[in-house]
Amino acid sequence: MVNEHTSRREALTGTAGLLTAALGALAGLAAWLPYGRRGLFGAFEGERNTDVLLLGLPLLLLGGTLTALAAFAAVRGRKRTALTLTAAVAALAAVGYGLDVLAGPQAVSDCGSPC
Repeated sequence: MVNEHTSRREALTGTAGLLTAALGALAGLAAWLPYGRRGLFGAFEGERNTDVLLLGLPLLLLGGTLTALAAFAAVRGRKRTALTLTAAVAALAAVGYGLDVLAGPQAVSDCGSPC
């Protein structure tokens, strides 16, 4: 009886963690969409910044997932896991800012004096 209750609790916790990770990935996708549209379709004369798709999308999906899982771990009282996941999110943010993966096309950012 105790094993059945414990395994059911672990199954519910695992399901909640999976749903949390999926919602975090959706939040990352929602955060990426404005940058993705501007980087892929908002360029002057067909110029595109494919780094927004190739680097920015995976970073934001992973960042959203890790952020949601860090919050889930903090709610469950697992401070060390939450802190580790938060450090991973900070590292992803540093990589993203360092590579400038959410930058728009060059023509949009440097349009010259008429703008």
